Order: sequence, then C-alpha cells, then structure tokens
Amino acid sequence: MTFIDVTRPGTKQKSGNLHIISKTIREIEDIFMRLGFEVAEGPEVEDEWHNFDALNVPKNHPARDMQDTFWIKGVDKTVLRTHTSGVQNRAMMAKKNPPIRVIAPGRVFRNENTDATHEAQFHQCEGLMVGESISMANLKGILLEFLKNFFDNDEVNLRLRPGYFPFVEPGMEVDVTCTTCGGNDAVCNVCKGSGWIEVLGAGMVHPHVLASAGIDSKKYQGFAFGMGIERLIMLRYGVDDIRDFYDGDIPFIKQF
Repeated sequence: MTFIDVTRPGTKQKSGNLHIISKTIREIEDIFMRLGFEVAEGPEVEDEWHNFDALNVPKNHPARDMQDTFWIKGVDKTVLRTHTSGVQNRAMMAKKNPPIRVIAPGRVFRNENTDATHEAQFHQCEGLMVGESISMANLKGILLEFLKNFFDNDEVNLRLRPGYFPFVEPGMEVDVTCTTCGGNDAVCNVCKGSGWIEVLGAGMVHPHVLASAGIDSKKYQGFAFGMGIERLIMLRYGVDDIRDFYDGDIPFIKQF
C-alpha cells in the first residue's frame, strides 16, 4: 500500500514575467494616457491605401519597393504594415470631428537585412494630435514631457532638426540629450561626444493626409510622431544589439 503525505507543501512553480518590450509598451501607454491620449489599434496586415496612399507616400516612393516592404503574395495591394501610421488614419476616419489624441503602439515589418540596429520586425509607437490652433509648440511640449517621464530625468532636453517624411510638413528629426553622458563627455561612445541622440521622427500633419481622412485642413491642424520602442529600450538600458530582444535568451530577458 502506498501512502501519500497530503500535508506536504506543493512544489512552488516559478512565475513568468512580461517581456521588456511588453512592459515598455505599457509604460509608454500609461505616460501618454496621463497626457490625454487614447490608445488605438489596427491590423498588422494592411492594405496599400492605408499604409501608403492615405499617408501621402507617392506611387514611386522607394518605401514601396520590395527591399523595404513585405507584400502579401497572392493578395493584391496588401502588405505587412511598415509603420503604425495607418492606425492614425483609421482613427481620424472614425472620428472626423477633432480634437483627436491617439497613440498607436504595435509591431511593424521591414524587408531589410538584420544587424545590431535593424530587424525585419520591430515595434513602433506613433502618436497623433489634431485640433484647432495646434502648433509645433504643442508637439515639442508633449514630446519633452514624454521623454522626461520615460527616462525619469527632468534634465532631459530635446532639439528639432529638419527631416523629410511624406506624411508631415514640415518634418523633423528629434534628438534627446545623451542618456549616457548628458552631453558632458567628449569621448562618449553613445553620442560620439555630440551630447545628442536621435530618437524619433515627427512633424505637422500634411494637409493631404488630413484630407484623405475627411478632415478640413483649413480649420484643423495636427502633429504626428513615431518612435522605435526597441530603440528607446536600448538607450535606457545600454543594450547594444536589437537582436538580443528576439533570441530567446532567458538570462537576458530576466535582467529587466
């Protein structure tokens, strides 16, 4: 006869934890919701109109070529989304009467070679604000507040440089104070002594994009921005290879 000790404590199972990308997305959502934004979602398999046409991307733009975009074989004019900007367009079409404040975090896909700073799949968070009398000052204020909260540093600053994106005009690249040296190390291996690190792209929403969504561009203005979530994590924690997030290395994941 076999006896079982029913009073013996059960074997404790190790609990899992969220991946650092999931944790960071939740944190980003929390920061922007405190700033009055809503979280919007959309399909990862997107039609060409939402991914390109509605965003003022010309028919001959290089981003439509096979080296940048995964086109779905056998399904006409359908792609794996190259950004989450299509979600912004869907949000504007669903609510044609601003004000509109949304962010769109999610996975995106690019047909490019994998290396320490590039992956065929990664995560973005794009944001959109549309209303009356929206200006660059609003854009700078929102982004600065986000970056200070994300990096938990009130000394963080940003600068805007001219840049080109088809769906905004004017467009700009946004740099943040170096998260490693704060601009105080002439030989910093992160900012190369410049004191600045590029973190995202932004700009004022192009009138054609507003018109595509059925919004009167003479009455309303807006700004949009997009940031790579893995890029932010790498800067925050000093990770130097984006592939580490997808290699399934448990000790690497658990350190966060």
